[in-house]
Amino acid sequence: MKHENVNRPVKANRVRGPSAALMSFMRARKMLPKISATERQALEAGHVWIDGDLFAGKPDFTALMKQPYNKLSAREQAFLEGPCTELCRMLNDRAWDINQTRKVPDEVLSFIKTNGFMGMLIPTEYGGLGFSWLAISTVLQTLNQVSVGATTFVTIANSLSAAELIKHYGTKEQKDHYLPRLASGEMVPCFGLTEPKAGSDAASIEASGVVFKDADGQLKLRMNFEKRYMTLGPVADLTTLACQVFDPEHLLGRVDDKGEATADIGITCVLLHRGTPGFTSGEHHLPIGDPFYNGPLHGKDVVVSMDNIVGGVDGAGIGWRMLMEQLAGGRAISLPAGAIAGMNLSATAASAYSMVRRQFGMSIGVMDGIAEKVAFINGMAYMMEAARVGVCSAIDGDIKPPVVSGALKLISTEVGAETVIAGMDIMAGAGVMQGPSNILGRLYGSLPVGKTVEGASIMTRTMLTYGQGATRCHPYALRVVEALEQDNPSAFRKSLLGWVGHVVLGFGRNFRLDLLRGRTGGLPSGVAKETKSYYRRLAWAASRFGKLTDLALLTQGAKLKVLGMLSGRFCDAFTWMFLAEMALLRYEREGRRKEDLPLLSYSVEYALHKVQVAFEGIYSNFDFPVLGFCMRTLGKSLLRLNSLSAGPSDRLTKKAAATMQTYNDQFKRLSAGTFMPEEDKLGLGRLLKAFRLETESRPVVAKIVAAQRAKTLRRSDIRPALVDEAMGGGVISADEAKLLHDAYQAMSDAITVDTFEPAEFFLPKH
Repeated sequence: MKHENVNRPVKANRVRGPSAALMSFMRARKMLPKISATERQALEAGHVWIDGDLFAGKPDFTALMKQPYNKLSAREQAFLEGPCTELCRMLNDRAWDINQTRKVPDEVLSFIKTNGFMGMLIPTEYGGLGFSWLAISTVLQTLNQVSVGATTFVTIANSLSAAELIKHYGTKEQKDHYLPRLASGEMVPCFGLTEPKAGSDAASIEASGVVFKDADGQLKLRMNFEKRYMTLGPVADLTTLACQVFDPEHLLGRVDDKGEATADIGITCVLLHRGTPGFTSGEHHLPIGDPFYNGPLHGKDVVVSMDNIVGGVDGAGIGWRMLMEQLAGGRAISLPAGAIAGMNLSATAASAYSMVRRQFGMSIGVMDGIAEKVAFINGMAYMMEAARVGVCSAIDGDIKPPVVSGALKLISTEVGAETVIAGMDIMAGAGVMQGPSNILGRLYGSLPVGKTVEGASIMTRTMLTYGQGATRCHPYALRVVEALEQDNPSAFRKSLLGWVGHVVLGFGRNFRLDLLRGRTGGLPSGVAKETKSYYRRLAWAASRFGKLTDLALLTQGAKLKVLGMLSGRFCDAFTWMFLAEMALLRYEREGRRKEDLPLLSYSVEYALHKVQVAFEGIYSNFDFPVLGFCMRTLGKSLLRLNSLSAGPSDRLTKKAAATMQTYNDQFKRLSAGTFMPEEDKLGLGRLLKAFRLETESRPVVAKIVAAQRAKTLRRSDIRPALVDEAMGGGVISADEAKLLHDAYQAMSDAITVDTFEPAEFFLPKH
């Protein structure tokens, strides 16, 4: 639920007594974190969703099963199958050239603009497509597989930039002027936030805008700034720039909390046009991996009208709130879409390659070591796709969950990198040799990019996700902190007593679930019988997580902000519990497909094992007198004896790998998020052709193997000479021999890597 202002204690009923004394004691000991103004705006942005149940230690699985899990509308699906697929074909043919030249061709940009890709989030009344966030995420996911560089034009236009901010906060004049131009692509946008000294700590930006009155008596802003890492910055026509606004002459008439005139207006979002005097752009950074347009922005005494502020004069000083409100859901859109694009492509390509590539007389995919990698890729792709659809569906339902969005951005980019690396391991030489035939190499090179955008992954894990969640999502912590800050003993007493009751009930619940290994945890009615163990163990895990959160808040207090390794383990536990919930939701909403059960089982067992590892780390490193010693010794021993999961078994791992190792309807369905080029195209197209023929030829191969076992045919791998011998000996027919010859040639083509003549290999010096 959204944290409404009406729930906050007010300065009233200041009755001195035990409550006031305890408040003084807690302040002196810094037992609870102090909330800054910028942190408060972040905490108040968006909504508490099902994450609140996990922090409370009591997941409501009945409510979980009622969560939206949407599909694309007919109009959105037609766009995906039409213009989006056509753009993918264009990019697939040019991807290698774009990678080498670092330039997106004019015809590609023209197609992107004229087909509305840059206006997907803009309402139709302004010339946009008015798509859902699920549709936008799906389009971005599809395009990112073929060209990151070209996709940035779509990504930036449909994420936190001019269009989204103007749509929600702009004046009528701003909406009427800018939104049609942004929807058509006439204006290319970018967003200017990061600076040399302000990255993850974005609230510390030094870019400034000073209010003054010009010679005509008009209020203006004089801006000075240095921004870097601005995607599309070198080519943007319209920049939404975040800066600190100051009003030294008090021309805006703003007052602070005490009613006194203030010059410190706060963070503000300002619209800057390319070519404005003093504003320079056009330089390029060179991002690692698949290149895209990115560069610095410079401003020296840039003068603009106050009308350039998003929302006009009234928008001055509320830019941070704008950003936090939109990022509360926005972090779950573009970056997870890009990361999950890599997962889906890895699952499709690695599964196919594992069966097409043969070593030691067999497909490498049947070897345990390769199967283990394939299973990991497939299981993670299944789970992360579930989270993508589930969270986008919630956001389309007007729920903006900042803690979940941040966690999804973090885990999708982290695990996305792991799955692409696993795919590269499977492809081996075909993965590391660059060229038009390489399927994963360009995505592999770009892995660090997603982990640094919108907050570096390290900071997101060790500071932001759990720090925000423990305060915002806990049922009582924020109320107690606010009562302390507002010196309100009555509200403090009420909130603290509620917390005490919550702790007592939570510890009792956790003891019972520990004793019964999660039984009596409250299973939802009507779920599949084969999944009940997962709900039971998730209830058990959440109960322990809630107990540990209470202990951390009450014993570590303000220190939680600096205990990054401890907070990181809490973040891990929360994130993997949430992902397991999303996988279960997907399994139910997609009709409990029995053929998908190995993927569900693998992903949930993997997630529960990750939660177990996180708990063990928390118990091992909980630093508090007596309590910490008990947790490190007896507590940790009991925790290991009473484990949530040891991870997927070898048998389950092999089943999860096999779910996508046959070219059939299931493979096509699970690969639905992957752009499938024609079979004559280099790279994935040729691989899919080889995979199809390899699957079709398996019954024929079985005949040859049977003849070899019967010793009527010599032992050898399935190669042309042996195929001809088998046909001559009557083991297989002429048509079957042709199928094997076609499959052999296609498999040879699929594993062939690119070569370059010296004139191509040695690029001219720029």
